[in-house]
Amino acid sequence: MRTTAVILSGPRDLGLGTLGLKSPTAQDLVVQVSHSGISTGTEKLFYAGTMPPFPGMGYPLVPGYEAFGEVVEAGCDTGFRVGEHVFVPGANCYEGDVRGLFGGASRHLVTPAARVARLDGGMGAEGALLALAATARHALAGFNTALPDLIVGHGTLGRLLARLTLAAGGSAPTVWETNPARRDGAKGYDCIDPADDTRRDYKAIYDASGAKGLLDQLVMRLAKGGEVVLAGFYTEPLSFAFPPAFMKEARFRIAAEWNADDLIATRALIESGTLSLAGLITHSHRASDAPEAYRTAFEDAACLKMILDWSGTA
Repeated sequence: MRTTAVILSGPRDLGLGTLGLKSPTAQDLVVQVSHSGISTGTEKLFYAGTMPPFPGMGYPLVPGYEAFGEVVEAGCDTGFRVGEHVFVPGANCYEGDVRGLFGGASRHLVTPAARVARLDGGMGAEGALLALAATARHALAGFNTALPDLIVGHGTLGRLLARLTLAAGGSAPTVWETNPARRDGAKGYDCIDPADDTRRDYKAIYDASGAKGLLDQLVMRLAKGGEVVLAGFYTEPLSFAFPPAFMKEARFRIAAEWNADDLIATRALIESGTLSLAGLITHSHRASDAPEAYRTAFEDAACLKMILDWSGTA
């Protein structure tokens, strides 16, 4: 079996190619992907060549961990049926020396059934957003957590954090955004320029920006005993001045990526209508236009979320 996939051969060297797929087992599904998302966090780092080294990293690779599609083959031990729709959080299913990091940007995927999540086929492109929504949920649902009263960054993750805070019955958070073009779309909460905020008593600040050099500024905005949650991905060492943090008795927490329980809980929120994914996808390109799509996703500040449409791709 062969498939068309996005192949990142090196920094800024991206295109479509044809790859062989590993043969499915009785525990595997073959999924025909209809939509996949482009991550402006980890994928951007691979694209730019700035991802810190970690085991298994290297080029060439198939990026992507946000894929939604239809089951076209189901192993006898999977419990799935052909025709069901699923979210696939990436797949390492390619023959040869191409790495599946994270392997979801492909027309067809072979994946263990235990990794996927069933979704309503009517979700369409929004079905590819499940991992991002689960990431936001994981940040809110960790150990001894408080809902945010300040969120830094009004990108897709920041918006999901705000929506989940409201869905959990929390008070409307304030959201900071330095880019005026990204302040639109706030429903039930205020999105403002940080320069216009005089508050200095936030109990829980969630940074969804991934920007460097913010910690000292955020510490000064905390109430005594408040917490800063690092929900972005940071490529450079983080530091802060100790005396202000000492005076505030500040706490710092890192929110890791989602887990299986987050996927389940987030899917339930979406299916019940408690969490809306509407308005988060701002751009969509055909998979055949992948190079342009990736450039737009990473370079156009107006692009909140780029989706590749794989329909019509072999």
